[in-house]
Amino acid sequence: MPDAADDQEPVLRLLADPATYGGAEVRRIDTHAASLFLAGDRALKIKRAVRFPFLDYSTLARRKAACAAEIEVNRPFAPQLYRGVVPIARAADGRLALGGEGTPVEWAVDMRRFDETRTLDHLADNGEIDAALAGRLARAVAAAHARAPVVDAAPWIEALADFLDQNDAAFRDYPELFAPAAAERLGRLSRAALARLVPLLVARGRQGLVRRGHGDLHLGNIALIDGEPVAFDAIEFDPLIAAGDVLYDLAFLLMDLVERGLAAAANIVLNRYLGETRRPDDLDALAALPLFLSLRAAIRAKVTAARGAAAADARPAILRAARTYFDLAGRLIVPPASRLVAVGGLSGSGKSVLARALAPELWPAPGAVVLRSDVERKARFGVGESERLPADAYTPEVTAVVYSTLADKARRVVAAGHSAVVDAVFARPHERALIAAAGAPFRGLFLTADLATRLARVTDRSADASDADAAVARAQENYDLGDFARPDWICVDASGTPAETLARAREALSS
Repeated sequence: MPDAADDQEPVLRLLADPATYGGAEVRRIDTHAASLFLAGDRALKIKRAVRFPFLDYSTLARRKAACAAEIEVNRPFAPQLYRGVVPIARAADGRLALGGEGTPVEWAVDMRRFDETRTLDHLADNGEIDAALAGRLARAVAAAHARAPVVDAAPWIEALADFLDQNDAAFRDYPELFAPAAAERLGRLSRAALARLVPLLVARGRQGLVRRGHGDLHLGNIALIDGEPVAFDAIEFDPLIAAGDVLYDLAFLLMDLVERGLAAAANIVLNRYLGETRRPDDLDALAALPLFLSLRAAIRAKVTAARGAAAADARPAILRAARTYFDLAGRLIVPPASRLVAVGGLSGSGKSVLARALAPELWPAPGAVVLRSDVERKARFGVGESERLPADAYTPEVTAVVYSTLADKARRVVAAGHSAVVDAVFARPHERALIAAAGAPFRGLFLTADLATRLARVTDRSADASDADAAVARAQENYDLGDFARPDWICVDASGTPAETLARAREALSS
């Protein structure tokens, strides 16, 4: 509970006074653990003199240490924002001054101010998180994780059970908000999932994939600065809370997007992240994603409920949000069965467009992993996705290896309980049989379109992983596709608009 031993009101008044900043207008934002003051191009944050089960800012020394830790932890994520720690000092005459000489009575994190309306929660509310931004977001997280220091996995794995216990206790405090039976079910299923996953998490730790991450990577803690997403306000008060498997860190962001109904963006973030890191073992680790997502939602529910209890005017809305997170946690911990879908067709038939459209609809959250032959082939030769490969990268021998790799990755994804969409031509019967054997339930969709339509499509596209051009599209007219007698493959007319093809594909998947 809060500790009122330190009277911070004189400091708060100083930082809220425009005169402190040369007359600039000041905006104050309070949270349960900090007060933030925005003035001109400057942002100053002090730690509130509080003590909670998960943090202790009750003494000046602890607050100074927390400010220093915030700078240290956040500079790797946002070096352009975090300037340093400044004192609020009392002079001999008793007056307080920001950065002044005298005896420090408080410490503040000094930051460069950014446009607070451009955090991603605001952008989400305004419908501004498009596919391009989702892709940049995934790249930024992948880059941050690549820099994050590796930590001992054992304490974090042990702490997961403590996190579940803390959630249980918090939910019991609000029985009118969190139905006791639902809370008991969530805790029981979460513990069962954790027990199954411990060997996987231990192995991930040995691989160096448990790291000191951001720890609080939701949309409100990411700002769009100069067109690029920048994470800020990482957890500094507890290294254990900030630690975790890199997919656990990512899961907060994915959960936040899912909760807001941004399924397509969440799916793009997951797939782009996997494409950036290119760690095959992450496919096996998708088995942990339901627990990670559910736990993130449950923690968000707990924290939001505590904030709502202390609120006044906004209390009903905050408590509704807490219940929404809680309900989401209950759904995420029991994901639906996975599916394996193959999307085939000659070049220009619209395979990749359909695969990307279908993926967010195939749960478990946040949608299917998309495996694309063009991307796999480029990775095999160590070139960028939009770089063109020479003809010898398309020999039958190389193509056989690419299809075998796709089937192996699809098998790993489905075995982890996740869904996959595999995007390749699948012109030959043995290629279709290979992917059909990779997992069940399986459905293959072979897209058909006339040559004129296909030529127009391959001619119009740019900056794409496919090297197919008009000459390739014409040559494919001579392919012997064999028959489609297999019941697990269905031909789908793709000569119309992408929306029409998607509708036909949905119908085929539901049959």
